Amino acid sequence: MESVQTPTANIVLAAINARYRHTSFGLRYLMANLGVLETQAVLVETSLQQSTDGIVERILAPNPKIVGLGVYVWNAVQALEVVRRLKEQSPDTVVVLGGPEVSHEWEDQEIVGLADYTVCGEGEAAFRTLCEELLAGTRPERRIWPGATPPMEELAFPYRLYTEEDLANRVIYVEASRGCPYKCQFCLSSLDKGVRMVPLQPFFEQLQTLLDRGAKDFKFIDRTFNLRIQDSMAILQFFLDRLRPGLSLHFEMVPDRLPEELRGLLAAFPPGVVQLEIGIQSWDPVVGKLIQRRQNLERTEENLRYLAAHTGVHVHADLIVGLPAEDMETFGRGFDRLHALGAAEIQVGILKRLRGTPIAQHDETHNMVYNALPPYDVLSTSRLSSVEVAVMKRFARFWDLIVNSGNFVQSIRMLFQDQSLHFRHFCRSVNGCTRAWERLTTLTYTSWCARCLITW
Repeated sequence: MESVQTPTANIVLAAINARYRHTSFGLRYLMANLGVLETQAVLVETSLQQSTDGIVERILAPNPKIVGLGVYVWNAVQALEVVRRLKEQSPDTVVVLGGPEVSHEWEDQEIVGLADYTVCGEGEAAFRTLCEELLAGTRPERRIWPGATPPMEELAFPYRLYTEEDLANRVIYVEASRGCPYKCQFCLSSLDKGVRMVPLQPFFEQLQTLLDRGAKDFKFIDRTFNLRIQDSMAILQFFLDRLRPGLSLHFEMVPDRLPEELRGLLAAFPPGVVQLEIGIQSWDPVVGKLIQRRQNLERTEENLRYLAAHTGVHVHADLIVGLPAEDMETFGRGFDRLHALGAAEIQVGILKRLRGTPIAQHDETHNMVYNALPPYDVLSTSRLSSVEVAVMKRFARFWDLIVNSGNFVQSIRMLFQDQSLHFRHFCRSVNGCTRAWERLTTLTYTSWCARCLITW
């Protein structure tokens, strides 16, 4: 049998995505901005479900001189093993790291010590310059390269790099802006220096090309899609004018910024086309002020009521467990308030101390204890014991499996036939409520599956 020859490439841009359905938007931007070096580069996308050996084999198959690897909190553990193996198997291959996980507090990171170079921040310009020098035979002495933030019109769009397989089976990430004006201390975007918008007309041309090629599943990665209302409306109108079966649009919006004109456009979409990710994080004004999260809670509530009552928008709302000064009681009140507003999904997230985020300033005053390993999730605070945090992690897991999944509608009704679905009732049931267990013993097959989940 004739062996298949893998094409060689001087540069491999390697991604370890959370799962196959995801695509690496950042590495596509790097590749699109390599200039004349793009013809010498290939993109190798893998996922966490693949073995370290398999990932390394795919990265080294083109016999690259340079490997660029994106490091994020979700792939940091496996990325470390991949880099270790790369340097063992191919020590002459230059490994360049980038991504949020290595852009801050990199001094003590083992993966940074193993790699040859690290680009901190946005890497389109720095990575290209570094590759030019390396391929010209120069080995720069400095190992840490700061990124740059050029105007968006100076960057080449990456959308032509989505393959036919991507368009048919995977999420197509797009961005209309970079940066965030808010300073929420748990978020890396709090470190951004303002917001940069892409030029809309050429952006629309890129979107049209994607639609013409068959793209249907668009996820905007903008941190604040509705920051500039006129731009938001123009983008929504663009898709509204081009509705087609299977179209899916995902946006992250500021919850208290939904004027009438934007509401009207959202209401014009058929049910299920638009998903809004809305970060509430906490309903407690004391907590919000402490972590510098500016939010008009009354206006947020009004907007959520409108979306539930007058649109077909799927609302995915976020709350965070473990914020400084938040306890079980205040979180529970906020959860019940949010649930009553009709959000299709409530994502209960556990606070993470991401590298570089200002949330670290509360470590001593609020006795914040975090896991030393990724994803750096909170273990206890002055208001939540380690036992309570463990309870909330189970609560988050089962809320996602049982309620957010939409698979156990009848089971939920039977579990709580005497009372509405409130935080304390559901929390008790998934953490050992005997009464809930007894109810489940008489349920149908679908509900019996819920019994398995609750005792899992």
